[in-house]
Amino acid sequence: MAHAAGPLPQGGAFVRGQGVISSGTHSLTIDQTSSRGVIDWHSFSIGNGNTVAFNNGSGATLNRVTGGDPSSILGKLTATGSLYLINPQGILVGPSGVVSTGGRFVASALDICNDAFMNGGDALTLSGKSDASVINLGRLSSSGGDVFLIARQAVVNAGTVRAPSGTVELAAGETVLLQDSANSRQVFVQAGSHGTVVNEGRIKAAQVSLQAADGNVYALAGSGTRIRATGTATRDGHVWLIADSGLVRQQGKIAATDADGSGGTVDTQAAQLAFGRHAAVHAGQWNLSTPAFTIDDAAARTLQRSLSAGTSVDVTTTGGNGATGDLGIASSLRWQGPASLTLAAYRNVSVTSGTTIANDGAGNLTLGADAMGVDNGGSVSNLGTVDWSKSAGIVSLFYDMNGRYSPGTLLGNASWTAPAYSGLVTQITGYKLVNSLTDLQNISFDLAGNYALGKDIDASATILTSNSSSGVDFIPLGSAATPFTGQFDGMGHVIDQFSQNEIYSPSGTKAIGLFGEIGTAGVVRNVGITNTAFYEGQDDILDNVPIVITFGILAGRNRGLITYAYTSGYRGATHYGNAPIGGLVGTNDGLIERSSSSATVGDAGDAGGLVGANLGWIVQSFATGQVVTQTFGSPGGLVGVNSGTVSQSYATGYVLGLSAAGGLAFANSGLIEQSFASGDVPTRSYQGPFFHPIFGGIVAFGAGGTLASNVYWDKETTTQTASTGDVSQLPASNGLTTAQMGKPSSFDASWDFSPTGVWVMPAGATHPILRWQLAR
Repeated sequence: MAHAAGPLPQGGAFVRGQGVISSGTHSLTIDQTSSRGVIDWHSFSIGNGNTVAFNNGSGATLNRVTGGDPSSILGKLTATGSLYLINPQGILVGPSGVVSTGGRFVASALDICNDAFMNGGDALTLSGKSDASVINLGRLSSSGGDVFLIARQAVVNAGTVRAPSGTVELAAGETVLLQDSANSRQVFVQAGSHGTVVNEGRIKAAQVSLQAADGNVYALAGSGTRIRATGTATRDGHVWLIADSGLVRQQGKIAATDADGSGGTVDTQAAQLAFGRHAAVHAGQWNLSTPAFTIDDAAARTLQRSLSAGTSVDVTTTGGNGATGDLGIASSLRWQGPASLTLAAYRNVSVTSGTTIANDGAGNLTLGADAMGVDNGGSVSNLGTVDWSKSAGIVSLFYDMNGRYSPGTLLGNASWTAPAYSGLVTQITGYKLVNSLTDLQNISFDLAGNYALGKDIDASATILTSNSSSGVDFIPLGSAATPFTGQFDGMGHVIDQFSQNEIYSPSGTKAIGLFGEIGTAGVVRNVGITNTAFYEGQDDILDNVPIVITFGILAGRNRGLITYAYTSGYRGATHYGNAPIGGLVGTNDGLIERSSSSATVGDAGDAGGLVGANLGWIVQSFATGQVVTQTFGSPGGLVGVNSGTVSQSYATGYVLGLSAAGGLAFANSGLIEQSFASGDVPTRSYQGPFFHPIFGGIVAFGAGGTLASNVYWDKETTTQTASTGDVSQLPASNGLTTAQMGKPSSFDASWDFSPTGVWVMPAGATHPILRWQLAR
């Protein structure tokens, strides 16, 4: 680029806003009196040793060069506020050049509309056909804002750029959107130009973005950290390298940390990825997205360096641009420490023969085929070795239900134990992906298999009626004769609008729910069933044949393990017997932990907000939904009838019974400990020949069970002054006021409110919650 003539800007005049331009021998001062202003210049260059100063307060000044010379900044350019320099002929900040602003600094070969700038909106569009470049060889800094370098063809930084509280963004494109954002990147290329963004210098800011859309991005600096995002109180430390249909080539180290020193995030998105021998990312998370990819030696070295530095890596192939979407591992990957590696393919994942993936530490590995959940037959083919024999982490391999699974050599750690509350059964597990309602029903063909939701499932087509001519009749997964004995991991996804509506007739034991019966070896975890509408009706005795039916949204009966599951919606039944019905599970003989329900439980027998009849264990779980029985049901806020153990759990929902109800359980012949109830339990006056009102803040009937001394109820919100409706009573002092319920000191020493304890009292809360809820 040729240097522009003249040591100072020439021919400047305000065309919008007001101000005064004063010149000295080696300086130029612009005193702007309006908050925003636009100045047209014939030329805008600063010679070495010269200074141009904008006194624009906290406002902004747009400087447009109308002449035919590029801008060459070899001296010093300052502004108290924001400064925009627009020159279609190009901009060069030379090695001696210094730019320092209090607000935003924008150097662009693309133009901006004066009206849009003066209006001061949240978004500005820059566009133009100029092929000129924006190049920095000097020092650019913004003490309170951002630095943006924008051009159509080439943006180059070979100097230093700093914006400690803002973003530094380099973008190449024909049309670029510039937005105001306090917590994310602000430059978005809307129309590409096959341009190039190159960083050979140093960039340090709260967040950094290099974007070329359909062009190429080169992070070419050698050894050492040349791009560093440090985050602020309102911005996470984040780096973006984006060339959607071009190449991102990284040779140096990129670092991203949040303001507290914890790891930040780096996102790399490109049609092609290339790595030099010094390439690495030091962050909390590195996400790479590309249409298809093979991890060769160079990529493997980069990933290993990053993983061993504590950076978890997620590589995803998208299948875009007509690519296969396959992801291959052709070079061995070995790392130490806790960082995790996820390799997710649009279609197939393959590990070539002789290749080893190994971790020595606590890192996790995920190999995922059909990562977009489109049922494309994506397969996992491991012809190499996955060695976790020295790792405490877990290995998960996901493949399409209609795909192939070749596990290859899988080496586990003989001393591995499952993390608490994880619900994991094995350290290394292959899962069939469930991506549709059809896939969900097909679990019935292999009730001992391992399954995982690949995405949220829309189950609104489920309409169960005995004479329905439309809709999908969903058959519960598993029964008493053939229960579900495999693993089902929702992966944090939900099954939405799952409904049942059927009239049942006597045929022995029926367990009704998404899962009919979960067997003793069965596990269901990490899943939500939302917006449900379950209605059942049946006679309880026909021709003197009793019917045993149990209803739950997630499961009719659980004999295994349920962890981190939740439900919402409605679960109702109409009958005259004591069929258990629960918002989560009808009858529990197994273990339910860290699970919840906000579902309304309708007219039923043994009715509980979470479980109808508990014969097993309920731990660190809760219910918030209403439990309403208008006939002679047995309603409890958490459990209908408890003959097992309820520990570290609570209920807050409204509980209505015809003649009896309990805030936590209707009847207790088991153990309830370290739990509480706070939902309204209105006393009703119904009486009959065999009934008289029995209501309790915790339970209606003690039934010979144990209420531990660390069980409490809110005597104001439950409207109950006694813990139990019959003779078994806790001291009246266990009935707390709402104000007392909001204070940890009101609970005995077994209630752990420490930073790692089971319980937490959020600011302004009227009762404790379980600490695990904060992370969900």
